Amino acid sequence: MIRVVLADDQTLVRAGFRSILSDEEDLEVVAEAGDGEQAIALARELRPDVVLMDIRMPVLDGLEATRRITADERLEGVRVVILTTFDADDHVYGALRAGASGFLVKDTEPMELLHAVRVVARGDALIAPAVTRRLIAEFAGRADRQPDPSPRLNALTEREREVLGLVGAGLSNDEIAGRLVLSPATAKTHVSRIMTKLAVRDRAQLVILAYESGMITPGWLA
Repeated sequence: MIRVVLADDQTLVRAGFRSILSDEEDLEVVAEAGDGEQAIALARELRPDVVLMDIRMPVLDGLEATRRITADERLEGVRVVILTTFDADDHVYGALRAGASGFLVKDTEPMELLHAVRVVARGDALIAPAVTRRLIAEFAGRADRQPDPSPRLNALTEREREVLGLVGAGLSNDEIAGRLVLSPATAKTHVSRIMTKLAVRDRAQLVILAYESGMITPGWLA
């Protein structure tokens, strides 16, 4: 059973999401929060698998709440999916930089919402290639941001660095396998080892690390 906490300051929005999720046999809404502070408290108390987090909430916004949840070692297994009415680059970047495992706009189709919860609950990231390309372009277009190679990358083998670059470009395990002529299982193993070596929570954080380090740039993947 995938346990979910809903965090949104609008009661009707929470009710709508609860209705969608509660119809599924493998999903359970265990609590609701009306602001970021409540979301953090419920995450600590209940240790849900997924928190669906609105960005704009009173008391504490969703980005800061996400940052605090993902920074808490006791909540290592809690994944956050950001929900917002605004499909804006700054929101996408801010959400993933804060540690979110995914990003959805509120008018997404019910099936997409259900898919997102399940994908994130199993430890994968919900990042479409189009979003990844926008993130890279947004980073490259800001003059005040310079690549910041992480010393942690030195722990990776040459093959692992290659796989990390492909993850950062938005490729799935199957796509990585096809590009590098590997089995999907081997590609998945490489990704898992990279996450362990770099001490990151999921693929979303690998994407952030790959492009902030300068490993990938617009047009890198031809």
